[in-house]
Amino acid sequence: MDAFSSKDIACKAQKKILSTMATKSSVQMFIDDTTSEIMDELYRVSKEHSGNKSEAHKVIKNLIKIAVKIGVLFRNNRFNAEELGVAQEFKKKLHQGAMTAISFYEVDFTFDKAVMEELLTGCRDLLLKLVNTHLTPKSHGRINHVFNHYSDPELLTKLYDPSGPFRPHLTKICKGLNKLVEDGTI
Repeated sequence: MDAFSSKDIACKAQKKILSTMATKSSVQMFIDDTTSEIMDELYRVSKEHSGNKSEAHKVIKNLIKIAVKIGVLFRNNRFNAEELGVAQEFKKKLHQGAMTAISFYEVDFTFDKAVMEELLTGCRDLLLKLVNTHLTPKSHGRINHVFNHYSDPELLTKLYDPSGPFRPHLTKICKGLNKLVEDGTI
């Protein structure tokens, strides 16, 4: 039996095209304005923390590529029942992470970097499990790059310093996270 599937080819083409042409308009199909604003603040945090504009750009570009590719997979119903269960676990972990991030922001001096690291690492592991058979090792590397970057204890400690230079960014990130939680997006 011939294993040809035009639907498979179309899905691969969409992932490839969107990952190479991640323009603002094509990305908006998968990433809303609030998420985009959060990503802008994450970029600023990365740039200020690393002092390296190109590294900050690369992290956000990897984040966008992963989000778009997963969006393509969902839109094309590529996940089986077990993977959809993993996706639900990921969404719960992401929701828990967002609520924890907001709580640490709202109540000064409650920040616990070990808790945030664990939540981010848990999200990373679930995401890798979800896309294991769907995305290439290069995409898996992108996921690791993004999550390892943002779970860096030094970056997290600076981000949550109540009198630190990242406080305005954290305020905007948490405002956006709050909106996504209220909307039921995460």
